[in-house]
Amino acid sequence: MSEKTMTGAEALVRCLENEGVEYIFGLSGGAALPIFDAIVESKIKLILVRHEQGATHMADGYARATGKPGVVLVTSGPGATNTITGILTAHMDSVPMIVLTGQTISPMLGKDAFQEADVFGLTMPVVKHSYLIKSTESIPRVLREAMHITSSGRPGPVLIDVPKDFSAGEFAGDLYPEMDLPGFSPDSVEPDQTIVRQIAEALSKSRKPVILAGHGALISGAEDVLRQLAEKMQAPVTNTLLGKGAFPESHPLSLGMLGMHGTAYANKALVDCDLVMSVGSRFDDRIIGKAPLFCRDAVRIHIDIDPSEFGRMIQCDHYCQGDAKIVLERLLEHVGELNTKKWLTTLDGYKRRYPLTYKKRGGLKMQQILDTLNTMTGGDAIMVTDVGQHQMWAAQFCRTEKPNTWLSSGGAGTMGYGLPAGIGAAFGKPKSPVWVIAGDGGFQMTMCELATAAINKIPVKVIVMNNRYLGMVRQWQTMFYDDRKSGVDLEGNPDFAKLTEAFPGGKGFTLKRAGDIRKVLEKAMAYNDGPCVINAIVEKTDNVFPMIPAGAPLEEMLISEPKSNQKLEKPTGST
Repeated sequence: MSEKTMTGAEALVRCLENEGVEYIFGLSGGAALPIFDAIVESKIKLILVRHEQGATHMADGYARATGKPGVVLVTSGPGATNTITGILTAHMDSVPMIVLTGQTISPMLGKDAFQEADVFGLTMPVVKHSYLIKSTESIPRVLREAMHITSSGRPGPVLIDVPKDFSAGEFAGDLYPEMDLPGFSPDSVEPDQTIVRQIAEALSKSRKPVILAGHGALISGAEDVLRQLAEKMQAPVTNTLLGKGAFPESHPLSLGMLGMHGTAYANKALVDCDLVMSVGSRFDDRIIGKAPLFCRDAVRIHIDIDPSEFGRMIQCDHYCQGDAKIVLERLLEHVGELNTKKWLTTLDGYKRRYPLTYKKRGGLKMQQILDTLNTMTGGDAIMVTDVGQHQMWAAQFCRTEKPNTWLSSGGAGTMGYGLPAGIGAAFGKPKSPVWVIAGDGGFQMTMCELATAAINKIPVKVIVMNNRYLGMVRQWQTMFYDDRKSGVDLEGNPDFAKLTEAFPGGKGFTLKRAGDIRKVLEKAMAYNDGPCVINAIVEKTDNVFPMIPAGAPLEEMLISEPKSNQKLEKPTGST
């Protein structure tokens, strides 16, 4: 690429190289052709996907596993609109991502040109920021700003819409321009020391504290200081679904995941505590149940880098804006050991009385497969889930010991996330084993990406929990709609093992008996020439417990299957 004859597309790719981008996940098309052409001579590797949604989830998985922004490149119109589900997923879970979309030439904007879509307007509610390129010379500045915005403060996706005449046009500008972001300085937020001392004082008075670790604790890299703080105070720690890995779940102070399908002892701890301190959690409806009753007799503390989350769901006694790691480091200077011996004894009693368990009789159980997988990997693997019953059981039985080794769609609950996100994680962490836990419903939404894994010889391991149902929806219909099943029957599924072997380098196994779990998992672990899919024919109508019905208080948690004569009200929230 000669700088004298450089095109806008070549300048864009050069800037991506300067930002350290390794991969672009994309699918080509006419409006983006100049950019795809510019990649040919670049250091960046293009990963050709089979659907644009798959590209966004791969970039998402890459970003969560590495901490670096994932990059997506697609064409205009339907190519761009196909990314919206993945952009929403990244937006809800605060994942850094750059989405580059080709666009019709600028004179045709707004004139219903072929494959034109107002992607800038369509994506506005689900991005951290959007750009429409208005000149070739502005491309480097926009790209530099986008990379800064996507990763700084609370991360999130940034979209750059690039009209074809600007990507194809001659570039004669500066490849290293200054950013122009007046008023945007999220990295400069230092926690208020007065508030830090007030929180420390509140903690010193607590006898029954609980630390709630959310995704923000992981994003900030706060896992080490969080552990130091918990051990110094002798305070138990619970985590959200996306907070898995912020605190080792095998630690004696760990309560595991809380919320709708969290551990019984974590939820009971929140009911009984006299103080809860949320670190990087937005108090999602899945963990608070009925908001007015959540920890109503406890001191409530909220630490978050994004002040827009303060008071949105829960009114707290103390709010502290700042990076989670920095805030906890400041707190560590002001706290000592708390008088929690009696409290920890109580919680240990809850752990013994309400352990995570499952019945081994009957058909093949998802829980047993996941329990065995957890034992065999010892937490030394990246676990990626799709969305549904298998996701909740994986969260319960697959303990997460290290940061950035648990990837799951939380806020959006996107079915189809698992396989492509696992592929993206494998690109980002090629030396780490990657396991995808998927349901038969979600897997079929993006299973075309097996081709992407096969062509690139990505040794991702996939367990398809094949119960021939949309299991979580079926569970709600069974429990709250008098067992009237509507729109959940997936009879007619393909043979996922045979399907996998239709792709070059793909390997498939079928698992039907509990006695074969370890043997099949060992075979999958030994195969590394491409994607491996285990078609697990599991029990059709097993239900996930513990469970707090949506909109119900934590006190109404169902530990196990309700009695046949127990009448349950329809939940107010969604599945």
